[in-house]
Amino acid sequence: MSINVYFSDFFNIDPRVVEDYGAFDVSLINDFPLFIDPFLLFNSSKEEYQELHKGIIKYLKFLRDKAQARKISEGLLKAWFMFPEIKQNWLGFSKNGNGGNGLGRDFANALYSNLSDVLSNFGEEKVTEGSHLEKLCIIKEKVGKDSISDFTTRLIHEYLLKYTQTFALDHLDKKYVKKVSVNNVRFNYKTETWENDTFQLPFMNEDYVLLSPVDILTKDETWINKADMVKDFSLIPESIDNEQLRFQINNYFMSILPKKPSQKDRSLAVSRVISEFPEFVDYYIKYKEERGEQAEATSIEKVKESVSFYVEKFKSLIALLEKETEFYQTKDDTFEESLKRVNYMKHVIEDNNGYRIFYSKGKPIKKEDDLQILYRLTWFATESDVNREVNNGRGPVDYKVSRGDKDKTLIEFKLASNSQLKRNLQKQVEIYEKANDTKKSIKVILYFSEEELNRVNRILRELELTETENIILIDARNDNKPSASTA
Repeated sequence: MSINVYFSDFFNIDPRVVEDYGAFDVSLINDFPLFIDPFLLFNSSKEEYQELHKGIIKYLKFLRDKAQARKISEGLLKAWFMFPEIKQNWLGFSKNGNGGNGLGRDFANALYSNLSDVLSNFGEEKVTEGSHLEKLCIIKEKVGKDSISDFTTRLIHEYLLKYTQTFALDHLDKKYVKKVSVNNVRFNYKTETWENDTFQLPFMNEDYVLLSPVDILTKDETWINKADMVKDFSLIPESIDNEQLRFQINNYFMSILPKKPSQKDRSLAVSRVISEFPEFVDYYIKYKEERGEQAEATSIEKVKESVSFYVEKFKSLIALLEKETEFYQTKDDTFEESLKRVNYMKHVIEDNNGYRIFYSKGKPIKKEDDLQILYRLTWFATESDVNREVNNGRGPVDYKVSRGDKDKTLIEFKLASNSQLKRNLQKQVEIYEKANDTKKSIKVILYFSEEELNRVNRILRELELTETENIILIDARNDNKPSASTA
């Protein structure tokens, strides 16, 4: 039995060929939380990447001029500012499959209003070496890395298409390559419209696939981001050559901080500094530009960790699961099927060294999102419909497994360290059950230490849930697993 997960699996090619080409071997089951960072284009020694960044700035200057002229109709706002996600690159963070939200009205309105106001000098900055789209996510709340990455992907769409086409024609069997018509390939500044074109691309499951170069990807945050600006705030004024401005910014910042500021207090104070001294953003960007060599090193490390966790360790889990020949052949109702898969996963983690999947550099990976992606791997080869983060009005549940309207099971994954664990066990899944019209649910709790296990057991005793079939504890400790030679 062969289970296809990654690009190299589906297209029957050695993953080293993808690696040697410089591309990331994406999963064609679920997006991986990696993003294109425009700063890596700007700071690259590759001329082709620098030209891509110049193209991004050219388009933003076009939007700036249109925004300042205030002659953008509703239709043009949609055409120029609102982009559907390019889902074929299988990056970002989709809750199920690879269908993200794209750049909607909130992003369009934020970019439009800021280009005619606080970003009115975009493309003509005096302090920084270059112009940067990421400036928007610092100035405007709720414009995050996913929006910046989606916008960047759209503006380098043609490059990614040609990059993938070259790989497909050089390395893939012809049966996997199809000539397809692609929308929104490049922007025509004469007609002020997006043009379509045709390409020969890898084709699978009724859609084409795009590859992305590893050296423009990052994880967690773009190099220029507000979190770093808050963290490094005290260092940034040193880059300001205007002594009076430097003093005013420092003085104002200290005057609005409480005596014992929390991280939230500092973030709010920085936001107020930006409002009072908008030029501070340019000095922060200059500070990041001057440390540009760190951006590449940081992103390389992040992508390496992602390859280790999302690719290599996922493959090891699949290999372990394949040994359980019945794992992908379960034919029970959704509750029994879900429970068996959870228990198989528990067995692999606790008894077959699967717990190692949850560690990086000896430390546990305590992110529920990562654990949920991992669990999704256990749902190949099933007749059931498996949907992640289904929201029926009472908040999203991690998974809903269904076979029609009458057979539905909900699954919630929680870390034992979650501060809301007791409340969740007490109320949350029951609320979801009512909203989804089902009485079947499973709660899975992963713990990494004896202290966490004791906490979970105490909560279960308090709630009188110690003998409950649908609550599964999984031991991911690395300090209580004897080696085969000593067992």
